[in-house]
Amino acid sequence: MATPDHADLTAIASTLLTDDHRMLFRDLLQGALQQLIEDELTASIGAALHERTETRTTHRNGHRPRTLSTPAGDIELAIPKTRTGSFFPSLLEPRRRVDQALWAVIMTAYVTGTSTRKVDDLVRALGVDSGVSKSTVSRICGEIDEHVEAFRTRTLAHTTFPYVFCDATYVKGRVAGRVVSRAVVVAFGVAADGTREVLGVDLGDSEDEAFWGQFLRGLKTRGLTGVQLVISDAHEGLKRAVARHLQGAAWQRCRVHFNRNVLARVGKTHGEMVTATIRTIFVQADADAVHAHLGAVADTLRGRFPDVADALLDAEADLTAFAAFPKTHWRRIWSTNPLERVNKEIKRRSNVVGIFPDDASILRLVGAVLLEQHDEWQVAERRYFSDESMKTITTNDVIEVTPATTAA
Repeated sequence: MATPDHADLTAIASTLLTDDHRMLFRDLLQGALQQLIEDELTASIGAALHERTETRTTHRNGHRPRTLSTPAGDIELAIPKTRTGSFFPSLLEPRRRVDQALWAVIMTAYVTGTSTRKVDDLVRALGVDSGVSKSTVSRICGEIDEHVEAFRTRTLAHTTFPYVFCDATYVKGRVAGRVVSRAVVVAFGVAADGTREVLGVDLGDSEDEAFWGQFLRGLKTRGLTGVQLVISDAHEGLKRAVARHLQGAAWQRCRVHFNRNVLARVGKTHGEMVTATIRTIFVQADADAVHAHLGAVADTLRGRFPDVADALLDAEADLTAFAAFPKTHWRRIWSTNPLERVNKEIKRRSNVVGIFPDDASILRLVGAVLLEQHDEWQVAERRYFSDESMKTITTNDVIEVTPATTAA
């Protein structure tokens, strides 16, 4: 289901909260909250108003006003004071004018890519006439940082991850006063029980070997083990980093990226015919048939497209690495499509922001998006792969893989 944009949310708020409805709801909410506050105080001090009990710990001593902003508008509450000690109701938070529900709306709006100005418009549309300043939005969103950092640095030692998908996308950000492209690299893994997890995210200048190497080292330091297949595009920096830091793991070159490279060689006129022929490699019954058919396809294409035939033969080991694994997994491990869908969502949300003010803001938004995706995977009804099928690749004598090799 698509996430509503700012216009949709404003329209919904305007429809549901007409002036009459807002006033009625505001009065009801104010009465309910005030009663909850009084009941909590009674429980806290051990006596209701004008009640005499042996368990009373102190006495009421008037009230102080408190303005609370809610989706129904600003309401006025009376916070009880006590003669000794202090009391503050748990349903409110000290020194915070905007209630928890509205703060959640603001943070959700930011995480879904709504700009600061639009967040302010949204808050006003929800009935908070005072709006919300840019500094307030920044402070609210800063609270996400703690959760994102804990997520990015959590241990990965609780299980093994036979399959690891790696990819990158680019966003615009300011560095030293200049607007530059920032590489956002993401990895997710399929665990030994067939569930998916976001393994890591990082930010850098480019996708060179040093950057990818640092990223993969970080995953290993956090406990990443058991990697048997890495799926990615043919970026040389990443391929070298995989060979260096994930020794013993095979490398699957994304078939979608390979087909794009083929299209660049043959042009639009013959592109569909050539790529359709190449796709027949991936519908064979078993690993032997896959390898044999690749050779046959190369022979078929050599007459008119010798460059494509050579590229197929040169990339055979990398394009067919998937065939060494259970056939039920093939469709999901021969390309980076699953991860590209995640990157597409990152781009959709980051495009609203446009140019990020700094790297911290990029990691905040991207990290929140990935944390959201990770949580969805954890509660999904179905696993990515069945537990039974995953057991067949955790025994060394069942699957033999060809390690990734560095480029010459």
